[in-house]
Amino acid sequence: MIEQLSDDHVAQFRRDGFLILDRLIDAETASRVAARFEPLFRGEFETGLYPDEWNWQEGRDAPDRTRQICNGWKADLAVAKVVLRREIGRLCAQLGNWPGARIAQDNVIWKPPGAKSLGYHQDNAYTGWIVPAEMLSCWIALDPTTAAGGTVEYVRGSHLWGRSPPAKQFHAPEDYRGDYRDEMRGRARELGHEPEVVFVEVPPGGCAFHHGWCWHGSGPNRSAQPRRSVVAHCMSSSAVFHPTQISYIYNRYKRNGDQAMDESFFPVLWREDGYRTSWLESYTGA
Repeated sequence: MIEQLSDDHVAQFRRDGFLILDRLIDAETASRVAARFEPLFRGEFETGLYPDEWNWQEGRDAPDRTRQICNGWKADLAVAKVVLRREIGRLCAQLGNWPGARIAQDNVIWKPPGAKSLGYHQDNAYTGWIVPAEMLSCWIALDPTTAAGGTVEYVRGSHLWGRSPPAKQFHAPEDYRGDYRDEMRGRARELGHEPEVVFVEVPPGGCAFHHGWCWHGSGPNRSAQPRRSVVAHCMSSSAVFHPTQISYIYNRYKRNGDQAMDESFFPVLWREDGYRTSWLESYTGA
């Protein structure tokens, strides 16, 4: 357990737009979550609930596609026990300078050997339905990660470059860095340096926190090993629904005439006054 980030950690995050740590969860926990991937993507949902997005299904989609489920925590308790951790909320709140953090969405991502890339993007380009329209994410490795294995990669300092449109193609683009390349070079050179891509190479249980405006994506898996990860995308505990902008998926959880986030669907992981959504303890056992 990470007791507290140092001032140097926070300064590094604010300078680079990301923070890489070698350990967030233990290797046994990482292995237990990774073992749930095959049944999850076969549609074996432990809780009986479907996740909000199920982007790859066995027998339907090409085997060379990276596999993704969104809000796996609703379908699987092993995933829930990781992405709904109090510690993740606390660290995201500290890095985001928020009063607390609640889960906005998780990702369950499986990139088997030979699987294609995920396009470069900024998470905050997709958050118009939230006020304030910002996320801060914790990416957690379940396997050893390498550049050749298609690990996540960040562009250092790119969170300071402002907003760009959402990626034209997220899944299996021909040029996974294409949406940002020209802009990246121009913005970086305005600051007097060449853009620097950093690959997250950590052991199972290692993690990376990234700012919602940080450019990131991942290349194809050219290794012989799978690359499995889970991601907790957090928003401020004070976040509410935007009054007019709609998420075609997540506004289904908005109550009529009420902009508040319902904790049944967007639970508070941690808040500085000690509050945490009450049902999380019985649901996750932690």
